[in-house]
Amino acid sequence: MSTGPRDPARRRLLGAGCLTLAFALRPAWAQSETAPGKGKLPGSLDKAPWLDAWIRIAADNTITVFTGKAELGQGIRTALLQVAAEELMVAPGAVRMVTADTARTPDEGYTAGSHSMQDSGTALRHAAAQVRLVLADLAAGRFGIDRSAVKAAGGSMLAPDGRRATYGELLAGRQLHLQADGKAPPRDPAAHTIAGKSLARLDIPAKVAGGAAYVQDLRLPGMVHARVVRPPAPAARLVGLDVAAVARLPGVLKVVRDGRFLAVIADHEWRAIKAAAVLEQAARWEVPAALPATNDPVALVKALSGETDTILARGSVDPGAGVVGRTLRAAYTKPYQLHGSIGPSCAIARLDGGRYTVWTHSQGVFPLRAALAELLGAPKEAIRCMHVEGSGCYGHNGADDVAADAALLARALPGRPVRVQWMREDEHGWEPAGPPMLCEAQATLGADGRIADWRYTVHSPTHNTRPGKAGNLLAGTLLERPFVPPPARPAPQPEGAGDRNAIPYYALPNARVDHHFLGVPQLRSSALRSLGAYCNVFAIESFMDELAHAAGADPVAFRLRHLDDPRAVAVVKEAATRFGWDAWRKPAPGRPRRGRGFAFARYKNLAAYCALALEVEVARETGWVRIVRAVAAVDCGEVVTPDGVRNQIEGGILQSSSWTLLERVRFEPARVLTRDWGAYPILRFDQVPDRVEVHLLDRPGQPFLGTGEAAQGPAAAALANAVFDACGERLRDLPLDRARVRGKLA
Repeated sequence: MSTGPRDPARRRLLGAGCLTLAFALRPAWAQSETAPGKGKLPGSLDKAPWLDAWIRIAADNTITVFTGKAELGQGIRTALLQVAAEELMVAPGAVRMVTADTARTPDEGYTAGSHSMQDSGTALRHAAAQVRLVLADLAAGRFGIDRSAVKAAGGSMLAPDGRRATYGELLAGRQLHLQADGKAPPRDPAAHTIAGKSLARLDIPAKVAGGAAYVQDLRLPGMVHARVVRPPAPAARLVGLDVAAVARLPGVLKVVRDGRFLAVIADHEWRAIKAAAVLEQAARWEVPAALPATNDPVALVKALSGETDTILARGSVDPGAGVVGRTLRAAYTKPYQLHGSIGPSCAIARLDGGRYTVWTHSQGVFPLRAALAELLGAPKEAIRCMHVEGSGCYGHNGADDVAADAALLARALPGRPVRVQWMREDEHGWEPAGPPMLCEAQATLGADGRIADWRYTVHSPTHNTRPGKAGNLLAGTLLERPFVPPPARPAPQPEGAGDRNAIPYYALPNARVDHHFLGVPQLRSSALRSLGAYCNVFAIESFMDELAHAAGADPVAFRLRHLDDPRAVAVVKEAATRFGWDAWRKPAPGRPRRGRGFAFARYKNLAAYCALALEVEVARETGWVRIVRAVAAVDCGEVVTPDGVRNQIEGGILQSSSWTLLERVRFEPARVLTRDWGAYPILRFDQVPDRVEVHLLDRPGQPFLGTGEAAQGPAAAALANAVFDACGERLRDLPLDRARVRGKLA
């Protein structure tokens, strides 16, 4: 479809009140809102360069703002609304938000990588600023005055003599289908009255009051329910099935079989659950031993072949060449880990007149639409994917897979909305897990106590098998004519994937970093929140702690000695000061023992800065680790919603603490074993810190930096460093669970 302003088909589409845009996803620019010297538009404006893709104003002065990013519980709807309301100079309550809908919003790819404010927030800020100038020009023409004399307030443009015209009146008979130019200056941050304030979250009331907040709560007229019966193991072969008894059960509308994809559709959910249990008993499977014979991360990654890419080569390229000093080496590992969604994945799909509608909590409705089109053999234009919040998590969990289940079953039963709700064993047993990693570090300390040489290798399978292709959908691999997952490829730096944050953010004269990319592991894996940054920061910041102790230096002072970015220095000093690092004294030995730990990282080396100090208690007899308090300092550029940033950092600390202390997928050669909360424990309330403080270093007027995943790595490293400080024993393998801590201390 042409994007030119003179396209008559486009005008007809706009007249119908719906604008659909599709643009390819490209990386955001890190250090500035526009690409230097390349004429790029700010943020996602470059992918959707029309003002009415982002903002529409009706004749009744209703203002609707559109974003391709999804609300995942991070409060992004509220923050983006604040950005738009600030630039349009209207009350937040006057703005409606539409998020992540393939029929209505710009294509901003995935809501991932802490990009929402960088991409969508930046685009909306500049689009709204330009809309405000357009309205001011229209008002100046109407009032017969210069544009500089026109003032905006409360959804109207005002003349000095008191005349006013609402935005809707000024646009009567006109459309905002204008090319975005990115040149309109945003409002001076000193004049902000909405951005920079903690606004009540739009998504919270229904969640707190038990309202219809999630896709799991959605009920549509005529809706039916389905359950999918999974193979007992990923490589299981279906050798027999008797569906007659299932088809005769009360309320069963259809039994579906396509290869190894088995499902039942019923008129009520409980009937679907009971019928699925009968269908499971009616299936006979052969279960080969296709999973690894070990749960050890080192053995898992060493068993995979791969390719090595040098992602940093600074100074001498020969290890230790010309460097004299003390050399330390260490290796750090993480196992397979789950997303641990509290609410199992859910989706609803309906097929009417050859057109599919899918309600989904996928983090990428446009890539999902492309994958579903291939899966169903349907044109993309015949599929609409609408984001509805899910009671789930961040990262590539089962949201896309359950949407594929629902779409296949809607095809089997046209005309009725088909709701598919995964069970706990589906979520734990079949979601893509975060893959295992091995990080090997070596450094030489010079005579001055500084790092003279740094060598680091990260071994990691792929962290990204998100949909876009049908082979990335679980159901697609189970069909009679299965779709093959596309080959995995490493993501390019500077963001990376398994090698995300593998390059240390320190001034090191000689440094080499290698990424050993291992392709696709035997156990299905994909993006877990922060991807490889969690393990890489854990490894680098643990090793920095080891180097500091070897150099006889304070861990905070040692880091400051190697930082040359003033914003990084400020964040480290702020966290240390707020924690009371210099005044802290270790309590007399007792039971339990206490210790402190510190860590710092800049997420992806281009997003938010986060420094974190933790105090822990360790019970030597049991290995129990409890976080007493956590103090974080964060610089994420300009802060739009202070409470939202604090919530993201607090949540990141807690989730990372759960991964670091408890979480590990266990499996045997035939199947995954951790299919419930008993086998896969997560952090409980008695391990939550007594106090969490988040201190923000606001930078008004600076570009937005991604915040959502900034705390994952620093929290893991600070926790491990605090355990060492408490007990004098260094733990380098995740998780630091009771058995591992107790065994180390025995």
